[in-house]
Amino acid sequence: MLRILLLLPLLGAFLIAFLPSRSGLLIRRVAIAVAAVTLGWSLWLASVFDPSVATAQLVESHVWNPRLGSAFTLGVDGISLPMVWLATLLAFIAVLASGGIKDKPKGYYILILLLEAAMLGVFTARDWSLFYVFWELTLLPLFFLIDRYGGKNRSHAALNFVLYTMGGSVFMLIALLMLYDVAPGHSFDMGVIREGARLLPEATQIGIFLGLLIGFGVKMPIFPLHGWLPLAHVEAPSPVSILLSGILLKMGAYGLIRAVWMLPAAAEALQGLLMALALISLVYGGVLAWRQSDLKAMVAYSSVSHMGVVLLGLAALNTAGLTGAVMQMVAHGLVAGALFLLIGLLYERTHTRELADYASLIKAMPRFAFFIVVAFLAAVGMPGTAGFVAELHVLVGGFERWGAWMVLLSLTVLISAAYALRVVGRLITGPVGGHGAGHGPALPDLTRGEFTAAAVLTTGSLVIGFYPAPMLNLIAASVGRYAHLFAP
Repeated sequence: MLRILLLLPLLGAFLIAFLPSRSGLLIRRVAIAVAAVTLGWSLWLASVFDPSVATAQLVESHVWNPRLGSAFTLGVDGISLPMVWLATLLAFIAVLASGGIKDKPKGYYILILLLEAAMLGVFTARDWSLFYVFWELTLLPLFFLIDRYGGKNRSHAALNFVLYTMGGSVFMLIALLMLYDVAPGHSFDMGVIREGARLLPEATQIGIFLGLLIGFGVKMPIFPLHGWLPLAHVEAPSPVSILLSGILLKMGAYGLIRAVWMLPAAAEALQGLLMALALISLVYGGVLAWRQSDLKAMVAYSSVSHMGVVLLGLAALNTAGLTGAVMQMVAHGLVAGALFLLIGLLYERTHTRELADYASLIKAMPRFAFFIVVAFLAAVGMPGTAGFVAELHVLVGGFERWGAWMVLLSLTVLISAAYALRVVGRLITGPVGGHGAGHGPALPDLTRGEFTAAAVLTTGSLVIGFYPAPMLNLIAASVGRYAHLFAP
């Protein structure tokens, strides 16, 4: 079933490749249909998934290279399945929001579907060699999506992104090869490598973990490895930014969770470092987001802060913290996707992202105004949203470990509230003048398709916020398995 999940977007890309380049509408409809079927298939996996089982399920394995000990092994657990759902949902939303792509749509939709297949491969791989292959495969479509369809500095942004990620991948590859060398029978299987890693001296484990931290930290991103993020977000097409922030960043956090499970002694020894990096990312990202006037740059820097919450929960190494980390990955994916979707739709209408160019949008675009308010409130982590559930768990887990240091997390929430309310005040109730207040050409409100896309993402955040039990139950067994490694 997981193999079919990976094949669906690949087959869609293959089909689009044979369609006439001039049939833009047909190409778009095929891409939407393929993304919708892939989303439906991923949701159907819930019917055969048992949340009470902590280990990987739906496992299928085919020997890839017996001499190297690598295999095409797929499987999902309570941590990877929500990421699969998030990836397929955001890929569908990104395709739905790509109506403004008129130049070379054939290549664009092929790249989007290839990117979706690679992301799903990362979250379902149970073999580190397969994981690494899919990890690197995400670079190719992203590079061309930014370089061919981005803004005026797109080439610089695309190259910057690839160099940062490949630089981090070198450290990750070296760390994985060191683990492969000590694995029984020289295998890349995640379970086998973990057995070998447990026998390593703590100092060696720490060195390997640091290599993985750099590799995953670049993609996550955490301070000071975040340099590629703002430029890539600003220059990328808005549908690509939905995937970049909504799910690509989660690949780094997901890999780090697997690294903690594989090297628990190193994670425990470096717990203080992880906590420090998380708190710096929280405050640094929040302050820089506060200072931005470009709406996309603001959301990009806020992602650094939100992923700092994930790292903080992970660093707590307890049930509450790890639960909060996984929940924050889901919550941020929905919120970042909604914000980049809405900002992208606004940019298509006005061709500006400067906050000062807007005012009183509620008069011209009431539906847009409603969704942007809900999205920013969800980004702050207001009660009733998924972000509140996640941050509350991280706060509890962090307080259990470090006590008063969690004041910095509360400070970050206040900073987030400051810039969110500033943006909402300007966009919705700002002074007359600029776009949206009867000044210049009239702005059309959200179309039916745009309304549906925004409604799906914001409703997802609200549903999890008001009724988090199903998601918490889904991840509980797998998170408990990880937390058990660090139980006193």
